[in-house]
Amino acid sequence: MNIGFIGGGNMARALIGGMCAKGFAAADILVVEPRAEGQAALAADFGVHTRGAVDEALLGCDIIVLAVKPQQMRAAVAPLAGRLERQVVVSIAAGLRAADIGRWLGGYTRLVRCMPNTPALIGAGMTGLYADPVVSAAEREQVEAILTAVGRAVWIDDEAGMDAVTAISGSGPAYVFHFIEALEAAGRALGFDEATARTLAIGTVEGAARLAAQSDEAPAVLRERVTSKGGTTAAALAALAADDFAGIIARAVEAARARGQAMGDELGAD
Repeated sequence: MNIGFIGGGNMARALIGGMCAKGFAAADILVVEPRAEGQAALAADFGVHTRGAVDEALLGCDIIVLAVKPQQMRAAVAPLAGRLERQVVVSIAAGLRAADIGRWLGGYTRLVRCMPNTPALIGAGMTGLYADPVVSAAEREQVEAILTAVGRAVWIDDEAGMDAVTAISGSGPAYVFHFIEALEAAGRALGFDEATARTLAIGTVEGAARLAAQSDEAPAVLRERVTSKGGTTAAALAALAADDFAGIIARAVEAARARGQAMGDELGAD
């Protein structure tokens, strides 16, 4: 299986690094990267083939990953329009709908849309994927192998759900970072120096996430086990509830979902 990338930025580098670590052959990977320095870095770091523009070598790949910003997508895929036959095209751009990318490709439908998140940069990503019905089960497995090289992946049956994926896992790391910021700030307000407050905050979130991931019990059960009646945790959770903590999260996620939907309308407009 030969895999081509259009775009050699951070997410492409994360995917390529993860793929090579999982046994993909660097010789089977080609990256179109317009910047000469970017090409040199990709070749030196991973041993992959590079090109400055789309050529026959890229068109000969089995899977083509579109790893460019949403605003750059239309121009990036223009050289592919009308030249694709059997390749599976994978977009990692937020907001852009498969139908719009397919239209820019000249009516092409063998498309997979996915939304990885930034923890993919350290091999701990969470990706949601949607495939057009014409993509076969075997091709879906091939695409999934690429994305699971940098973490976990789940398939979404309805593309409309990709806006919700973006709101939960795509934007989700920022919510967690913001919570860490707030917990660190609270620690500093209680007298800890910055380094100590940050260590306490990050260590707590990291440990709690690992426990939740490894446990068969729901997060609500784990929360209840930490919460003694009349204790310190109960007091803290009561304060959060008084400010509608769950509602704040729900409204934030809905705002992200709605913005993702609007971006799809804006980016796909002719």
